[in-house]
Amino acid sequence: MSLSEGLDSPLFFTRLISQFRNFSESISSTANCTSNATNEECRDEPAALQLKLIAICAILIAGILGIAIPLLGRKWKLLEGTGGGAGFILTKAFAAGVILATGFVHMLKDSEEALTDPCLPEIPWKKFPFSGFVAMLAALGTLMLDFLATQFYEGKHSHSHESNKASASNAQVNSVNEIIIVEHEEPAHEIDHHHHHHHHEDEKNMHIIGMHAHDYAHVHDSHNHVHNHNHVHETNGDSQARHVVVSQILELGIISHSVIIGLSLGVSQSPCTIKPLIAALSFHQFFEGFALGGCIAEAQFKNMSQILMSTFFAITTPTGIGCGAALASFYNANSARALIVEGILDSISAGILIYMALVDLIAADFLSRRVSCELRVQVGSYLFLILGALCMSSLAIWA
Repeated sequence: MSLSEGLDSPLFFTRLISQFRNFSESISSTANCTSNATNEECRDEPAALQLKLIAICAILIAGILGIAIPLLGRKWKLLEGTGGGAGFILTKAFAAGVILATGFVHMLKDSEEALTDPCLPEIPWKKFPFSGFVAMLAALGTLMLDFLATQFYEGKHSHSHESNKASASNAQVNSVNEIIIVEHEEPAHEIDHHHHHHHHEDEKNMHIIGMHAHDYAHVHDSHNHVHNHNHVHETNGDSQARHVVVSQILELGIISHSVIIGLSLGVSQSPCTIKPLIAALSFHQFFEGFALGGCIAEAQFKNMSQILMSTFFAITTPTGIGCGAALASFYNANSARALIVEGILDSISAGILIYMALVDLIAADFLSRRVSCELRVQVGSYLFLILGALCMSSLAIWA
């Protein structure tokens, strides 16, 4: 049977409608999944609430410390500059490994487990790899967002740069006009004034002309200096725009899965589940904060912007835990709907983090001239990249 005949067959549309119905029913279902139900032997709501409060404090402190180290290190010159120093390059390599492992080992795995749970119907969840598909779409969407945001920031910087060039040109023209006016005023003094005052006025005019000539030469030299370094300034501006975009998109990807992590811990009523998660998520938050802090430091935001971005990151997971604890009495984390939402959000986070790690962190730094031309920095970058990935991957044993 040909493809056109198969598409025209009533059986095809019947199957399609049936799969769509199963998909809709699985999303709308709030029934409890017995395979993932909480172990009743370890259920203790008062003890779980105490552990949740401990988790909020521990994760908040870990997040603050993680994101503060790169920011304060750059401010206090402990990381050797804003990106050219070896210390900062190694820090970014470690951060890239952390982000890469978070996407591959944590988010993608959790998404696949949620979307292939036995609670969900076999069709369509076990017939199609939704976790990888959604992660791919998220990576492509991040690419488009990355491109558009970079174009916006570069255009904004280019407009500001053109305004500065126009101001410098106007200053140069005004200086030239002043010189011409002074030089044409000098013969009038020779005709209208006495010979006794002529010598005095001539010296005064020469003095004035000399001052304006000096100013003109200074403006002219400054203009040439700006012109000679124009390409360098434009390159720095473009690089600055890239760092701004990378830090903001990276924070978006981290925060999106931090909410899921917080909710998952908050709705749990089992101390046996919460205890190992406290240590694991604290280290998880510390490493992610370290990675994000390095990107924010390189973007060179203003102090208030750095504080806002850091605060927003640090409080996201604790806030998720608090919301989960408040919803624990009526929110069913084991329902089919909750599993689907969690799986899709984890897939989106995985796609964002994998793209950011490979394209904007690893490729951008490891192909740079500083890393490729210095063997010690190159070897150190690879070692720190692997170390960051291994440290983050090891947390998958507990969380």
